[in-house]
Amino acid sequence: MHTTLTEHARCVFGDEYRPAPPCDREHDEGSFVELLTFADAGEILAMLRELCPQLADGYLPVRIRNLAYGLLLLQRPEDPGLTREAALSLHLHGPDWDGIAAELHARADALEAAEHRPGPE
Repeated sequence: MHTTLTEHARCVFGDEYRPAPPCDREHDEGSFVELLTFADAGEILAMLRELCPQLADGYLPVRIRNLAYGLLLLQRPEDPGLTREAALSLHLHGPDWDGIAAELHARADALEAAEHRPGPE
């Protein structure tokens, strides 16, 4: 039985760096996507960091990475570092998403600029 999103992902998709945990039940991508959909940002980030530590590696399918980053940005829309990381992931995994990646880079730039603007005194 799995206690974390990361363990569940490892069982469904495998892990380039570690073996899948012992499991006594069948898994499918659909059940994993349901868990991912309602996971909090910390759980999603932990899964991405552990299963894809170099951003372009790991066995998570690109569609799952894209979904994970989309869900993260919904939960943390004001995080320029995470926005930039999502854009980089899109760039690394194919030209189909270059337009979206460029928009995310621009959003990250705007968020960082807003962080450095002096506020009202």
